Amino acid sequence: MIQQLVEVNLELEGYEVATAGNGEQALAKVADFAPDLIVLDVMMPKLDGREVCKQLKADPATEAIKIIFLSARAQELDVQSGLDLGADAYITKPFDPEELLKMIQKLLGEVR
Repeated sequence: MIQQLVEVNLELEGYEVATAGNGEQALAKVADFAPDLIVLDVMMPKLDGREVCKQLKADPATEAIKIIFLSARAQELDVQSGLDLGADAYITKPFDPEELLKMIQKLLGEVR
């Protein structure tokens, strides 16, 4: 449900959005879609968000992709771990969709 909310909000703002149901699909979509930014949940089936982030940041072809973790894992240790893996931002659930949008705009260097 949150994935659909994020998708709809971003599409309404004019972003092209691709979604994935698990970490393996996310990595496959990156190869096909070449995104500028990825919103990842920490807790995903098959490969969790941390592993997806780690693999993307370890690959020179994908290391520059901006990554935002959007997660219910809100302990300071979780946030710091995500940032240490190379994520550009970490937003905890429940979240304000406007906050997510502003972070995306900031990371993409957009002025709206």
